[in-house]
Amino acid sequence: MDEFKACNLDYFPENILIDVLSYLSVRELVRAGRVCKRWRRLVKDQRLWRVVDLTAWKGVTSRILWVLLRQYLGCGLRCLRLRGLLLSARAGTFLSESWLKALTTKCPRLSKLYLLHADLRSLPNCQILPPSLQVLELRACELPRNFFSQSLPASPAQPQEEAEATSSVGAQQQGRNRKKKGPDSPAGIAIERLVLNNVPSFTDQHLQSLTSWEGLRRLELRDTFRVTANGVRSCAAKDGLCGVEGLSRLKFLEIGIIGRQGYQSQMPSLGLGAGWLGLEELSLGGKEVGPGLLCASRLKDLKRLCLWACTLSELQIVRSCRMLRGLRQLEFLDVTFQPRQSPPVVEGEGGEEEEQDGEEAAAADSSTEENRTPDVNDPIPSLRRSLAALLPSCTLVFTNCSVQINAE
Repeated sequence: MDEFKACNLDYFPENILIDVLSYLSVRELVRAGRVCKRWRRLVKDQRLWRVVDLTAWKGVTSRILWVLLRQYLGCGLRCLRLRGLLLSARAGTFLSESWLKALTTKCPRLSKLYLLHADLRSLPNCQILPPSLQVLELRACELPRNFFSQSLPASPAQPQEEAEATSSVGAQQQGRNRKKKGPDSPAGIAIERLVLNNVPSFTDQHLQSLTSWEGLRRLELRDTFRVTANGVRSCAAKDGLCGVEGLSRLKFLEIGIIGRQGYQSQMPSLGLGAGWLGLEELSLGGKEVGPGLLCASRLKDLKRLCLWACTLSELQIVRSCRMLRGLRQLEFLDVTFQPRQSPPVVEGEGGEEEEQDGEEAAAADSSTEENRTPDVNDPIPSLRRSLAALLPSCTLVFTNCSVQINAE
């Protein structure tokens, strides 16, 4: 027993101590490194600095960022989450060009960067960010006008390209040369996923600048109130003189407006009405579900559709999905379903379209008496049967959905 009483942390292997230290926050890790020389050496182990989350540390300044970068961050860093000073009384510059360049040099494997409440207007453009980034997520940030613009370095052949661009043949040749410069080029942006959440300064100009990103595969726009339908239509992938123009490699697009009650939405999802070549997954949320469903039938390559944070009726869903025969998965997330209503039929009113929708919605309900369970106030079972008849090869997913019950 005396031997166990004399035991302390020095008897534990370093691997176990590192596992214990991994449960500490960044602030607690820095404090633990001041205990002794051994702990300081353990705290600097790069296994503890793979994912660094500083969003809960509200007092982080540029000075603290420099200390962390010089003493702790290194080649093991994969994901970095930062909270800026946009809503702080301290204000001042948070992310500087010199710090981002040092981050690029010391952390060459950084693949994901998350910025919250960061003022990026002091930066020239996003090319100052580490070129190893694959995921960039911005939430409640301020952006400069040309932040997403990609400026290629000047080369000796540039005057020749400008001379060629004066003719129609030269313009086509220049477009082919730009397509050859993929994300592996030194000046290319390798970001594959871009998330913009509540970024009011993001406009159609920023969206148009993204067409120069060769590696962009996923684009998520949440509460970007200044994006319009014309902006989405102009950057949609379509056939042009030099091949496919716009965001030609984009496979996933999310558009959702759920914040700022009473704000007049620009309905950017209406821009999908012109079609989008190669777009396989679409996610619509909030106020964009209604107009987005009207245009989803124009997306010929659409395989997966997700609807979230909205209120829908069964008839509205059946009408919209009638033209989506190529769907493989339809997901409802946090959706409130309205019960089926059967208004009185008046002679001379209505049309063949309403009758056809009613027949399709009730086609599966008239199968057998066993399936006729009392689901008047629960449209989900009947909706499943209706969609199964319309989309037999589509998988339906319902997550955290509810049914609206009338007061009557």
